[in-house]
Amino acid sequence: MATYQPLHEWNVTPTEAVILQNQLRNQIKIQPLTEPPKTIAGCDISFNKFEETVYAGIVVLQLDTLETIEEAGVVSTAPFPYIPGLLSFREIPSLLEAWQKLKTEPDVVMFDGHGTAHPRRIGIASHAGLFLNRPTFGCGKSVLVGKYDEPAPERGNWSPMRHYNEVIGAALRTKNKVNPVYVSPGNLIDLETAISLTLACDGGYRIPEPTRRAHNLVNAIRRGERVFTS
Repeated sequence: MATYQPLHEWNVTPTEAVILQNQLRNQIKIQPLTEPPKTIAGCDISFNKFEETVYAGIVVLQLDTLETIEEAGVVSTAPFPYIPGLLSFREIPSLLEAWQKLKTEPDVVMFDGHGTAHPRRIGIASHAGLFLNRPTFGCGKSVLVGKYDEPAPERGNWSPMRHYNEVIGAALRTKNKVNPVYVSPGNLIDLETAISLTLACDGGYRIPEPTRRAHNLVNAIRRGERVFTS
């Protein structure tokens, strides 16, 4: 069973959540990996904004072949309302439930969301990375905060995303002439490595394979096509 370190309770008010974010952001470490990863996980969640049911899924892949090693998922109840900038308080508890079902602890974890590309520099990839205590990064489909120059249209080109003159992530072209994805380090990884790993997880789509497969898994759970027991 995969483990994590519980850092705080989830039954908090929005004001308390912001205070927690400002405290936890000081614990985030942006640094190169200590060794090359062999496995990578993709995490995704799905919910309706004004409903409490949350669907969470994690898919673990072998990094060199992109073969799926393991999948885990849960259907649970959100402990926190839908508030932009505080979505990690709504999403992480369900992902931690799914995480505990894994037999394989992946070397690095990719989230469908953001890490440092967040108003307080602690999006879901950073926040969850502190709980998981392993390298994490975000690969978002849209911008939460920050501005960037459009990268060149060919795959592999990227441009820095900036917020208050600080580089917080990258707009990365994963396919020729398609919209970029938005990569940012979460914890225990740097931006350059997060970009390299995103490009290494190419399955021919705009979205890299770990989070694309996690997204497909979550949708299957929502449709009742995949059932995971406690």
